[in-house]
Amino acid sequence: MSPHRPLPHGNPVRAFIALGANLGDTAAALDSAFAALDALPGTRLVARSGLYRTAPIGVTGHPDYLNAVAEVETTLPAQKLLNTLLTLEALHGRRRETELAPRTLDLDLLLYGDATISQPGLEIPHPRMHQRAFVLVPLAEIAPDTAIPGHGRAADLLDAVGDQRIERVS
Repeated sequence: MSPHRPLPHGNPVRAFIALGANLGDTAAALDSAFAALDALPGTRLVARSGLYRTAPIGVTGHPDYLNAVAEVETTLPAQKLLNTLLTLEALHGRRRETELAPRTLDLDLLLYGDATISQPGLEIPHPRMHQRAFVLVPLAEIAPDTAIPGHGRAADLLDAVGDQRIERVS
């Protein structure tokens, strides 16, 4: 993390990104992704959660995921940040063959400041984040008071996902 590195001109926005992987060396993929986020133009990594093991949702027979959440400050516009995340996924070997396929790296833009955005391919806040322990638990670890527009504070939403299996591994 580089909390003291100055950002280029412009007002930085606080954004949260979910990281996940369930193929290959998942811990190394997430560590590499955290470093890549910190190296993005106009962006710095402010906080990173621990790593959590979770069961895949919506499919059976797939390996468990490692998940985490990153907080960044960025001067990149939301669409540019999302496009950059998709590029990082591809650089880590991500293939988009089917929607719920196992993945070497998954990066989801969860929140972008207090913006609510609904465009083709970009929904902020992420539409299912408030229903997923693999997002809420690591988010609440690093930013429990973060508001999810239309749903409330991250920490207040944890009880609703208490039945989902999640285990901190580092």
